[in-house]
Amino acid sequence: MAKVPAAAVAASGLVGGYGVARWTKKRPLGGVALAAAGSLAAYEWNRQAGPRAATALTVAYVAAFAGSHPLAKKVGAWPAVFAVAGGVAAASWAVTRRVP
Repeated sequence: MAKVPAAAVAASGLVGGYGVARWTKKRPLGGVALAAAGSLAAYEWNRQAGPRAATALTVAYVAAFAGSHPLAKKVGAWPAVFAVAGGVAAASWAVTRRVP
């Protein structure tokens, strides 16, 4: 079975969590999606880069979620979510990529 990169899982968690919350009108359900993807990404970060990197990336994931709220007031909800998801994905890729 092909592996999904942790960067994609994290970005999908931010986008998917917001999408679920918006379309179902149930914010806790979006939180469940956000937390599930974040937990899976954190597991992969720990496996690929160690506990320090996993902790830093998890903090970045939570900060991105929190930071998307004030950013949304300036640029709109979806652009804010995509911006922070891209930032977390880039950070994840930079930390976990394997250089031969």
